[in-house]
Amino acid sequence: MSKADVLFVNMCEQILEHGFSSEGQKVRARWEDGTPAHTIKTFGVVNRYDLAEEFPALTLRPTAIKTACDELLWIWQRKSNNIKDLKGHIWDEWADEDGSIGKAYGYQMRQKYKFAQGEMDQVDNVLWQLANTPYSRRILTNIYNFQDLSEMNLEPCAYSMTFNVTGNKLNAILHQRSQDILAANNWNVVQYAILVHMLAQVSGLAAGELVHVIADAHIYDRHVPIIRELIRRPQYPAPKFRLNPDVKDFYDFTVDDVIIEDYQKNPQITNIPIAI
Repeated sequence: MSKADVLFVNMCEQILEHGFSSEGQKVRARWEDGTPAHTIKTFGVVNRYDLAEEFPALTLRPTAIKTACDELLWIWQRKSNNIKDLKGHIWDEWADEDGSIGKAYGYQMRQKYKFAQGEMDQVDNVLWQLANTPYSRRILTNIYNFQDLSEMNLEPCAYSMTFNVTGNKLNAILHQRSQDILAANNWNVVQYAILVHMLAQVSGLAAGELVHVIADAHIYDRHVPIIRELIRRPQYPAPKFRLNPDVKDFYDFTVDDVIIEDYQKNPQITNIPIAI
C-alpha cells in the first residue's frame, strides 16, 4: 500500500480526533455564500516521505500530477505570477483583471540578489550551490518577503524550501505556514517531490527524503464528511514515477518529462467547496 495514504489517513484522524475547532471564534476565510469557514486544526504537523522508496501520490483519490507539476514549473522554472502562463485554473480567484496574482510566488523567485558567486535569483542560486557546493548548509529559498506582502493577492502558503545533500542523496524540507488538507495536501507533496527529483537529476544526485512541515494543518467544517469518507477508502500501491533521463538542465524540463505508470486510485471527489 502507498505510504502516502497511510500518512494522510493518520494525519486526518489526528486532526479530527484531537484538533482545535475555530467555532465561536472570528475567522477571516469565508465560503462562497459568505458564511464563515471554520476549521479543525493541528499545529506543527511533520510528514516524511522517502522518495527513494516510492512516489508519494495518494491512491485514496487521484492527484492531478501533471497539472500540479505545471504549477510547480510556473513558479520555479517560468517564475511567473500571471495565470495566463498557467494551464490550470486554481489561481483564478486570486488574479486581477490582467491575470496577475501580485508580487507573489514566481515574482519572488525571479528577483535577483547578490550572492558570493554573483547576482542571480533564488532558483539559480540553488542550482549553482548543488553543482558547486552541494554539502553547504545554506541551500534554501524563501518567498515570504515582508516588504511585498501588501502587494500579494495571496500570501505564500508553501513559502520555503531547505535543501540538504547527504552522501549522494538530495533531501529537502518544505515549510508551509498553512494548509487546507483536503484541497491541497497531496497536491503540494507531489509538486515538491517532483522538484526534488528534478533538482537531483540535473545535479548528479539521487532523490532522498522530502520532509513536509505544516504550521497550521486544518480541515474545513464543510470538508469533514468528505474527509471521513475518503480515509475509509481502499488503499493501493504507490504509482511508479520516473523522469526523462535525457534532461540535464532544470530549465529544459516540461510536464511531458514526468512519467507516471500503474497509478491505481479511487474515484475523484468533485465539487469540493473552497474557502476564500
